[in-house]
Amino acid sequence: MEYNKIFFGLIIIISTVLFGCSNGGSNSGNENGNEFSSRLNVGESANDFLSGTSFNNLTIEIDYVEGFRPTQSALNNLRSFLQNRLNKASISISLDDEIPSPGNSPYTAQEAFDVEKEHRDTYTEGNAIAAYFLILDGQFEQENVLGFAYFNTSMALLGGTIDENSGGFNQPSRETVETTVLQHEFGHILGLVNNGTPAVQEHHDEANGAHCDVDTCLMYFAVRTSDFASNLMGGNVPELDSQCIQDLQANGGK
Repeated sequence: MEYNKIFFGLIIIISTVLFGCSNGGSNSGNENGNEFSSRLNVGESANDFLSGTSFNNLTIEIDYVEGFRPTQSALNNLRSFLQNRLNKASISISLDDEIPSPGNSPYTAQEAFDVEKEHRDTYTEGNAIAAYFLILDGQFEQENVLGFAYFNTSMALLGGTIDENSGGFNQPSRETVETTVLQHEFGHILGLVNNGTPAVQEHHDEANGAHCDVDTCLMYFAVRTSDFASNLMGGNVPELDSQCIQDLQANGGK
């Protein structure tokens, strides 16, 4: 994929079709030996995250490379975003390990998973479903990608690329970019669009993977207008379109 504008990476973080690297259907359990697998394809556990039927609580573990600790405001924004859409009694976000740089930039999804296997501590257990974010330094193997989801509970952010695209003159704040990427990637974990959470109405941009065809939506494949870049400059993170919200509600969410 080629991008002509620096802001293209702000919303099209990744297509789960391209980077759903799991062969997860063959793994029936996770590291704790229970029945829930954290090695399924992106979006396959959407209903478990959205509804309160099987899991009433959500825990999110975040490991990050030294120097790329996420802003607290972005984490607060992520929690608010999830509280508005998930039927969960509690949502907790834990900053866990600060890790040395793996030194493999540009990274692949497999390399992100290798780091996860070494450092992840929190898995789905009891009535709490668990999600995982890994914040890497450097870049992804595909230019201008700021983050990607690679399993049904696993996501990565490219802190080095986020730094390059935020906080400077005529750039949005780091908080704004982090918030956008965190929420966009969790949208893929929630099965948007049409990738674990079925589309109630037709709004799936099939040409660009699991993304929405509404150009103002958080799940749109790319940023295409200077007006939208200006909105990011003002700190306004794009929101889910009404059709994406309808999809989540139909699959157990709010």
